[in-house]
Amino acid sequence: MTNQAAADLIARSNRLGADPKNTNYAGGNTSAKGTETDPVTGEPVELLWVKGSGGDLGTLTEAGLAVLRLDRLRGLVKVYPGVEREDEMVAALDHCLYGGAGAAPSIDTAMHGLVEAAHVDHLHPDSGIAIATAADGERLTERIFGDRVVWVPWRRPGFQLGLDIAEIKARNTRAVGCVLGGHGITAWGDTSEESERNSLWIIDTAAAYIAEHGRPEPFGAVVPGCEPLPEAERRARAAALAPTIRALASHDRPQVGHFTDGEVVLDFLSRERLRPLAALGTSCPDHFLRTKVRPLVLDLPPSASVEESIARLKELHESYRADYQAYYDAHATEDSPAIRGADPAIVLVPGVGMFSFGRDKQTARVAGEFYVNAINVMRGAEALSTYAPISDEEKFRIEYWALEEAKLRRMPKPRSHATRIALVTGAASGIGRAVATRLAAEGACVVVADLDLEKARAVAAELGGTDVAIGVRMDVTDAAQVRAAIDETVLAFGGLDLVVNNAGLSLSKPLLETTEADWDLQHDVMAKGSFLVSKAAARVLVEQGLGGDIVYVSSKNAVFAGPNNVAYSAAKADQAHQVRLLAVELGEHGVRVNGVNPDGVVRGSGIFASGWGANRAKTYGIPEEDLGSFYAQRTILKREVLPEHVANAVFVLTGPELSHTTGLHIPVDAGVATAFLR
Repeated sequence: MTNQAAADLIARSNRLGADPKNTNYAGGNTSAKGTETDPVTGEPVELLWVKGSGGDLGTLTEAGLAVLRLDRLRGLVKVYPGVEREDEMVAALDHCLYGGAGAAPSIDTAMHGLVEAAHVDHLHPDSGIAIATAADGERLTERIFGDRVVWVPWRRPGFQLGLDIAEIKARNTRAVGCVLGGHGITAWGDTSEESERNSLWIIDTAAAYIAEHGRPEPFGAVVPGCEPLPEAERRARAAALAPTIRALASHDRPQVGHFTDGEVVLDFLSRERLRPLAALGTSCPDHFLRTKVRPLVLDLPPSASVEESIARLKELHESYRADYQAYYDAHATEDSPAIRGADPAIVLVPGVGMFSFGRDKQTARVAGEFYVNAINVMRGAEALSTYAPISDEEKFRIEYWALEEAKLRRMPKPRSHATRIALVTGAASGIGRAVATRLAAEGACVVVADLDLEKARAVAAELGGTDVAIGVRMDVTDAAQVRAAIDETVLAFGGLDLVVNNAGLSLSKPLLETTEADWDLQHDVMAKGSFLVSKAAARVLVEQGLGGDIVYVSSKNAVFAGPNNVAYSAAKADQAHQVRLLAVELGEHGVRVNGVNPDGVVRGSGIFASGWGANRAKTYGIPEEDLGSFYAQRTILKREVLPEHVANAVFVLTGPELSHTTGLHIPVDAGVATAFLR
């Protein structure tokens, strides 16, 4: 980057965005004004660099900046048609852009351009929003900051708000910023350092005042019986409730979930002011756009049974949907976008924690983070005054804003497996790793389950980190470990949609050399292991009521009588028939069960590397390094089968194209006539 003003802006933005006390993820925006040489005229031109729409300050780069000609932006004042038509000004910003690159300008661009300061920060700090949402926020602003910070009554973001703040700065020469009622803060400075210093001074001064003058228990006393459950019991209860809660949050469209049981959340859920405050909803637009206007709160104590809690959650969900529909009907106009769904994005369970939901794991996690911000805001406002968020009418104007609808429509089309949560066993290597990689690439959240936890975590990290995949230890022969891994899955992503039974091993021995221990080991891992995983997963799939897929990675040996592998082939035949049996049994719940029959997957295979390859090569009288080629030459297509080819079959079986297929086995063997299914 050649322009120093823009470089300073990015550095400042990254520092401010790195600390959650300053602003939340993708919240707020920053700007800088400077001069460049116009490549057409060769004359100096004043420019505005501002964080683009939807970007995140902490990770902002040059590509995330919108760049506009300052003279043209300020010239829009002359054609501004008034607050009733100010949405038209967003399109007008396109005529102010400088050059062909850069991000789309955000709704706050006018504020940054019209304020007479070289650098401007607009942020959403918890401490600042606490003052902004206090019933007497204007009085508190004057008391806390004197004439250094000015109160601005609530106004929806847009061109008029930019004009208002520009006028306030011009009239208040000592002011370094303002508190925006119901919203956040804005600060400015002649240099990047001064703007950052002023922003931090407002944030820290507000926080210090709340800490010194606030009531010690702004959420009221702890309600007896609503204290947090012990951690192990709490997480077990969360795992038991998660499938039902995800089903409720996914009534209109499938959602991915996130579970939070941090101290801030658990304390709020234990207090007597929980329900009245939650009913008021959030205030900052960034908050309620992520969390919906208010959460669903379970009104039972942690001592209630899981069954009682599930029954009550379902009743509350019906009421929540009716209330949201009433909210929409009360404020919608003929021009309003259609209702986007009436399910909650935040579900609060006293003694247990918070479940948050979104179109993917990151969105779900961030929704939870925003509600934690909202809790902090409510605590600060209640500590000094009374929490008084903006009205439902104003929330609706933001939530169903035509500009917000346009932003949603610009989002890329979801990938085939978006919102799907997959668990793959034996996924740290070979076929399992290839399957996990393919599913993640197609938009699924993936749980990499394997005996080797470190390798499982390493694969998960390669897939994209905890918003995409996690690694868990699972010995499929141990029912307790299987249940624990399923619990870990639903706590990480909210539920489960897709299971791939891939874990396996193989011993190549003739009948007379096969021991009982060999037989038991083969059947424990593949036949019993698949049974245990399918049974534990089916409990979640049935409770969710969202359908799902179970895929068995069986083998061509399930139907082909090969030499010297009676234990392995018999176990694979068991798996193959489990596919048929479970397809029949689970079909009424919309769960499809299918299988893949690979053959000769040598390269990248954990089974072949562990001795099976050497044994099979000895059986066929060839060098082990030639085994892959040997298998290929005996096929109809004369092609070697790789782990990725098996992953392709799993992808097709679990995608939308085969939505009406269950009980099917797909051969992935390059054509082995003796293994044709009859």
